[in-house]
Amino acid sequence: MALYDYAIALTGGIATGKSTVASIMKLYGIQVIDADAIAHELLDLHHEEIARMFGEAFVIKGRVQRTALGEIIFNDESKKKELEAFIHPLIRKEIEKRAAIYDARAFPYLIDIPLFFENGAYDIKESVVVYTPPHIQLERYMKRNKLSEKEAKIRINSQMNIDEKKRRATSVIDNSSNLKHLQAECEAFVDRIKEKTDYKNRYK
Repeated sequence: MALYDYAIALTGGIATGKSTVASIMKLYGIQVIDADAIAHELLDLHHEEIARMFGEAFVIKGRVQRTALGEIIFNDESKKKELEAFIHPLIRKEIEKRAAIYDARAFPYLIDIPLFFENGAYDIKESVVVYTPPHIQLERYMKRNKLSEKEAKIRINSQMNIDEKKRRATSVIDNSSNLKHLQAECEAFVDRIKEKTDYKNRYK
Protein backbone atom coordinates (compact mmCIF):
# COMPACT_ATOMS: atom_id res chain seq x y z
CA MET A 1 0.00 0.00 0.00
CA ALA A 2 1.41 3.39 -1.03
CA LEU A 3 1.38 6.44 1.20
CA TYR A 4 -1.66 8.71 0.71
CA ASP A 5 -3.74 5.94 -0.90
CA TYR A 6 -6.79 7.12 1.04
CA ALA A 7 -5.84 10.78 1.44
CA ILE A 8 -7.85 13.71 0.10
CA ALA A 9 -6.15 17.10 0.13
CA LEU A 10 -8.37 19.77 1.69
CA THR A 11 -7.37 23.21 0.47
CA GLY A 12 -8.69 26.67 -0.32
CA GLY A 13 -7.66 30.28 0.09
CA ILE A 14 -7.31 32.75 2.93
CA ALA A 15 -10.75 33.32 4.53
CA THR A 16 -12.60 30.87 2.27
CA GLY A 17 -13.68 28.79 5.28
CA LYS A 18 -11.32 25.82 5.15
CA SER A 19 -10.95 25.57 8.93
CA THR A 20 -14.72 25.60 9.37
CA VAL A 21 -15.06 22.81 6.82
CA ALA A 22 -12.39 20.78 8.62
CA SER A 23 -14.33 21.14 11.88
CA ILE A 24 -17.58 20.06 10.22
CA MET A 25 -15.87 17.06 8.63
CA LYS A 26 -14.70 15.88 12.04
CA LEU A 27 -18.31 15.96 13.25
CA TYR A 28 -19.16 13.56 10.42
CA GLY A 29 -16.40 11.21 11.54
CA ILE A 30 -13.87 12.10 8.84
CA GLN A 31 -10.32 12.21 10.17
CA VAL A 32 -8.36 15.39 9.41
CA ILE A 33 -4.61 16.00 9.48
CA ASP A 34 -4.09 19.76 9.91
CA ALA A 35 -0.86 21.00 8.31
CA ASP A 36 -1.24 24.46 9.89
CA ALA A 37 -1.64 23.01 13.37
CA ILE A 38 1.43 20.86 12.80
CA ALA A 39 3.34 23.94 11.61
CA HIS A 40 2.39 25.83 14.78
CA GLU A 41 3.56 22.93 16.96
CA LEU A 42 6.85 22.69 15.09
CA LEU A 43 7.50 26.43 15.18
CA ASP A 44 7.24 26.43 18.96
CA LEU A 45 9.27 23.24 19.23
CA HIS A 46 12.05 24.85 17.18
CA HIS A 47 11.66 28.34 18.63
CA GLU A 48 15.39 28.69 19.22
CA GLU A 49 16.06 28.25 15.50
CA ILE A 50 13.34 30.76 14.64
CA ALA A 51 14.92 33.28 17.03
CA ARG A 52 18.28 32.72 15.37
CA MET A 53 16.83 33.17 11.88
CA PHE A 54 14.55 36.15 12.50
CA GLY A 55 15.49 37.65 15.84
CA GLU A 56 14.65 37.04 19.50
CA ALA A 57 11.78 39.54 19.33
CA PHE A 58 9.76 36.91 17.46
CA VAL A 59 9.86 34.44 20.37
CA ILE A 60 8.37 35.08 23.80
CA LYS A 61 8.64 32.44 26.55
CA GLY A 62 9.31 29.67 24.05
CA ARG A 63 6.41 30.53 21.77
CA VAL A 64 6.81 31.96 18.29
CA GLN A 65 4.84 35.16 17.74
CA ARG A 66 3.18 34.06 14.53
CA THR A 67 1.35 37.32 13.80
CA ALA A 68 4.57 39.33 13.95
CA LEU A 69 6.42 36.68 11.95
CA GLY A 70 3.63 36.71 9.37
CA GLU A 71 4.12 40.43 8.80
CA ILE A 72 7.71 39.74 7.79
CA ILE A 73 6.91 36.68 5.69
CA PHE A 74 4.15 38.30 3.66
CA ASN A 75 6.30 41.31 2.82
CA ASP A 76 9.75 39.78 2.27
CA GLU A 77 10.02 36.98 -0.28
CA SER A 78 13.57 36.02 0.78
CA LYS A 79 12.51 35.64 4.42
CA LYS A 80 9.49 33.62 3.33
CA LYS A 81 11.68 31.22 1.37
CA GLU A 82 14.11 30.94 4.28
CA LEU A 83 11.34 29.94 6.67
CA GLU A 84 9.77 27.52 4.19
CA ALA A 85 13.10 25.81 3.51
CA PHE A 86 13.43 25.13 7.23
CA ILE A 87 9.87 24.28 8.29
CA HIS A 88 8.33 22.53 5.25
CA PRO A 89 10.50 19.37 5.42
CA LEU A 90 9.61 19.02 9.10
CA ILE A 91 5.91 19.45 8.39
CA ARG A 92 6.07 16.92 5.57
CA LYS A 93 7.76 14.33 7.77
CA GLU A 94 5.09 14.68 10.47
CA ILE A 95 2.24 14.53 7.94
CA GLU A 96 3.72 11.36 6.43
CA LYS A 97 3.91 9.81 9.90
CA ARG A 98 0.24 10.51 10.61
CA ALA A 99 -0.92 9.63 7.10
CA ALA A 100 0.60 6.15 7.38
CA ILE A 101 -1.62 5.50 10.41
CA TYR A 102 -4.79 6.62 8.62
CA ASP A 103 -3.94 4.80 5.39
CA ALA A 104 -3.74 1.56 7.37
CA ARG A 105 -7.43 1.99 8.25
CA ALA A 106 -8.33 1.85 4.53
CA PHE A 107 -10.88 4.68 4.67
CA PRO A 108 -10.66 8.20 3.19
CA TYR A 109 -9.29 10.99 5.37
CA LEU A 110 -8.42 14.63 4.78
CA ILE A 111 -5.07 16.40 4.91
CA ASP A 112 -5.66 20.12 5.38
CA ILE A 113 -2.92 21.72 3.24
CA PRO A 114 -3.38 25.45 2.51
CA LEU A 115 -0.67 25.56 -0.19
CA PHE A 116 -1.39 22.16 -1.75
CA PHE A 117 -1.43 23.41 -5.34
CA GLU A 118 1.22 26.10 -4.84
CA ASN A 119 3.90 23.77 -3.53
CA GLY A 120 3.04 20.51 -5.27
CA ALA A 121 4.89 18.70 -2.49
CA TYR A 122 2.37 15.93 -1.83
CA ASP A 123 1.52 13.08 -4.20
CA ILE A 124 -2.19 13.09 -3.39
CA LYS A 125 -4.55 12.33 -6.28
CA GLU A 126 -7.84 13.52 -4.79
CA SER A 127 -8.41 17.11 -3.67
CA VAL A 128 -11.31 19.23 -2.47
CA VAL A 129 -11.21 23.02 -2.51
CA VAL A 130 -13.34 25.21 -0.24
CA TYR A 131 -14.48 27.87 -2.67
CA THR A 132 -15.58 31.44 -2.03
CA PRO A 133 -15.85 33.98 -4.88
CA PRO A 134 -12.87 36.40 -4.77
CA HIS A 135 -14.91 39.48 -3.83
CA ILE A 136 -16.53 37.67 -0.88
CA GLN A 137 -13.15 36.24 0.13
CA LEU A 138 -11.71 39.76 0.26
CA GLU A 139 -14.65 41.14 2.26
CA ARG A 140 -14.51 38.31 4.80
CA TYR A 141 -10.77 38.58 5.25
CA MET A 142 -10.85 42.36 5.76
CA LYS A 143 -13.63 42.02 8.33
CA ARG A 144 -12.15 39.02 10.15
CA ASN A 145 -8.61 40.38 10.47
CA LYS A 146 -9.45 44.09 10.53
CA LEU A 147 -7.23 44.78 7.52
CA SER A 148 -7.32 47.48 4.89
CA GLU A 149 -8.18 46.41 1.35
CA LYS A 150 -4.54 46.88 0.33
CA GLU A 151 -3.22 44.73 3.20
CA ALA A 152 -5.77 41.99 2.56
CA LYS A 153 -5.05 41.86 -1.16
CA ILE A 154 -1.30 41.52 -0.56
CA ARG A 155 -1.86 38.44 1.57
CA ILE A 156 -4.53 36.89 -0.63
CA ASN A 157 -2.42 37.44 -3.73
CA SER A 158 0.50 35.61 -2.10
CA GLN A 159 -1.48 32.42 -2.81
CA MET A 160 -2.81 30.95 -6.02
CA ASN A 161 -6.08 32.51 -7.21
CA ILE A 162 -9.06 30.69 -5.70
CA ASP A 163 -10.71 30.26 -9.11
CA GLU A 164 -7.59 28.47 -10.36
CA LYS A 165 -7.67 26.18 -7.33
CA LYS A 166 -11.31 25.43 -8.06
CA ARG A 167 -10.38 24.48 -11.62
CA ARG A 168 -7.65 22.09 -10.47
CA ALA A 169 -9.54 20.37 -7.66
CA THR A 170 -11.31 17.05 -8.11
CA SER A 171 -14.13 18.22 -5.79
CA VAL A 172 -15.48 21.59 -4.65
CA ILE A 173 -17.26 22.64 -1.46
CA ASP A 174 -19.03 25.96 -2.03
CA ASN A 175 -18.89 28.48 0.80
CA SER A 176 -20.45 31.50 -0.86
CA SER A 177 -23.54 31.61 1.35
CA ASN A 178 -24.29 30.93 5.03
CA LEU A 179 -23.32 28.22 7.52
CA LYS A 180 -26.42 26.13 6.81
CA HIS A 181 -25.51 26.04 3.12
CA LEU A 182 -21.91 25.09 3.99
CA GLN A 183 -23.07 22.26 6.24
CA ALA A 184 -25.21 20.89 3.41
CA GLU A 185 -22.22 21.07 1.05
CA CYS A 186 -20.07 19.17 3.55
CA GLU A 187 -22.74 16.54 4.11
CA ALA A 188 -23.05 15.97 0.37
CA PHE A 189 -19.26 15.59 0.10
CA VAL A 190 -19.17 13.05 2.95
CA ASP A 191 -22.03 11.12 1.31
CA ARG A 192 -20.00 10.92 -1.91
CA ILE A 193 -17.01 9.60 0.01
CA LYS A 194 -19.09 6.92 1.71
CA GLU A 195 -20.80 5.91 -1.53
CA LYS A 196 -17.46 5.67 -3.32
CA THR A 197 -16.00 3.43 -0.60
CA ASP A 198 -19.10 1.25 -0.23
CA TYR A 199 -19.42 2.46 3.35
CA LYS A 200 -22.75 0.83 4.17
CA ASN A 201 -21.62 -2.68 3.21
CA ARG A 202 -18.24 -2.37 4.89
CA TYR A 203 -19.42 -0.79 8.14
CA LYS A 204 -22.76 -2.43 8.92
